[in-house]
Amino acid sequence: MKFRPSSLTRILIILFTSVCSFTQSFGFVDEATEPIVANDQELQIEKLNAELIESLTRQLEEKIEIDPAAGAKAVSQYSERGDSLMFLGEFEKAEADYLKMVKLKPELDTSHWRLGIAMFFANHPRQAAEQFDKYNSFDNVDRENGIWRYLSHYRAFGKDEARRQLLRYEKDDRPPFKEVYRLFDGSLTEEEVLKAIPDDLPEASRESRSFYSHLYIGMNQVVEGRTDDAKISLRMATLNSWPRKAGFGPDYMWHVGRLQYLELQKVKAVTK
Repeated sequence: MKFRPSSLTRILIILFTSVCSFTQSFGFVDEATEPIVANDQELQIEKLNAELIESLTRQLEEKIEIDPAAGAKAVSQYSERGDSLMFLGEFEKAEADYLKMVKLKPELDTSHWRLGIAMFFANHPRQAAEQFDKYNSFDNVDRENGIWRYLSHYRAFGKDEARRQLLRYEKDDRPPFKEVYRLFDGSLTEEEVLKAIPDDLPEASRESRSFYSHLYIGMNQVVEGRTDDAKISLRMATLNSWPRKAGFGPDYMWHVGRLQYLELQKVKAVTK
């Protein structure tokens, strides 16, 4: 005999789910519901990751052989293979392929932000900081580059030195980076960064700002060693559907958030 919930029970379930979804969208979950929500989110990411690994592994098998003498074609192939390796968590191999791109086409060096991120994840923070310095000479408006430079300096030299060397920007940047950047100089809190997202934005704009805010709040929490807080923030970024539909750059950064979250999950698995 199957249990059939009453109308009142069904309404209560719908209300509970709606409240959880609303609080999740802002990154705020109360202590009673957090374990339930976290477990559900972890399962969603595990399923998503399994599907991605299968797809990316197939793509990588098609990119095994690259002839460096092929010129522009080889540069493109190293780029594509580097991305696949990066998204599979093979950070040092991704870094190596990105470096091969630069060797074949040196003019790519200053704008190669993906190389800097691969260096960061490969635990080469000093080299990463140098790469983001080069990018700043290419684009001195992009605060997202300044964020990665700060994170790299934090890993290499500590918080005080990272703040001392924080780049200063005079021109406006795309939202929400002006607000997010202030998190790193200490002039805004995490809560203030999230509250700075206007309520009346179109859905895509709101999801965009929410994604980048959660991503970089999470990355800051990572370098500060606040693992549990970082997991919550990076789960929110990973479960945001906007970047996967928004083009190459946002999709790449979505993978970055997913990968960092999975790295934190590995630590949890080892310490159990």
